[in-house]
Amino acid sequence: MGLSEVTKLSRTTLWRRFTPFFNYRISPEVINKLFPLKHCQNNCERWVLGLDGKWLHRFGVIMIYRDITNGINLWWSWQKSESYQHLCDDFYYVYLLTKLNPPSGIVSDWKSSIVALGKDFYPGIAHQRCLAHMVREARRLLPARSPFTFTLKLREIALNIMDISDPTDYFYWEQELGNWRQSYDQILRLKSFNPEVKKTSWFTHQNLRRAINLLTKDQESLFKYLHYNFLPKTNNSLEGVNSQLKQKLGDHRGMKPEQQIAFCYWHLTFSRVKTKKDLKKLWDSLKKELSVV
Repeated sequence: MGLSEVTKLSRTTLWRRFTPFFNYRISPEVINKLFPLKHCQNNCERWVLGLDGKWLHRFGVIMIYRDITNGINLWWSWQKSESYQHLCDDFYYVYLLTKLNPPSGIVSDWKSSIVALGKDFYPGIAHQRCLAHMVREARRLLPARSPFTFTLKLREIALNIMDISDPTDYFYWEQELGNWRQSYDQILRLKSFNPEVKKTSWFTHQNLRRAINLLTKDQESLFKYLHYNFLPKTNNSLEGVNSQLKQKLGDHRGMKPEQQIAFCYWHLTFSRVKTKKDLKKLWDSLKKELSVV
């Protein structure tokens, strides 16, 4: 049953009533004033900050900052990119929001800008690289239907990283990776040549090189959770939020970019509205600004 049947209002009337909301980006600052984050005022409670972005294709990215320990979306914004410059203000607002009880750790996809901002605003805290992001990239670089044995073996090693739960598991995993490198390291140095093009040579197995770098560069960041038992190994809590946004945006195809951004803001806002009392509080704060009754 559609909304028109439930409310017994025509589609034209519903469209007119909802029009003020279509392009309105409700600020997370407003939401945090309406629904204060009590745990951020309690310096005895340990929690972890997760952050990730939902790309709207070429229209930019919705950045989401979430307390993944308690399942609360703290802040959100639309940005043109995930560069240091574009995310700096977000980190500043999250810092102010949580300065009485800062996070004990961070989980992210390990973008260089996010790593740098984490160090600048929360120096000294543990920063876990999301293994789900890493595995997803490894699947792309190391296809399951590859004809090469060395690719399939490295793929298996990369996927097995999700099963590491203690230092012993890590020891055997690292041993497997070392055996692979001892057997196939020379393949990483193979080059292809073509004197007829401007770039006469390149590494033959470029994706393989990218995959091995994925597993070895900044490797300590992949296993922070082994040293800090409060840190999750993935950003699955945020992955769920992004998945819901993707589904909802797919259910409402045809929205203009501004409407997509506003839709994401409203979706994240309603994740903080838990009761009818909260809903009335939100409505009372907005109806004058939106000129609706």
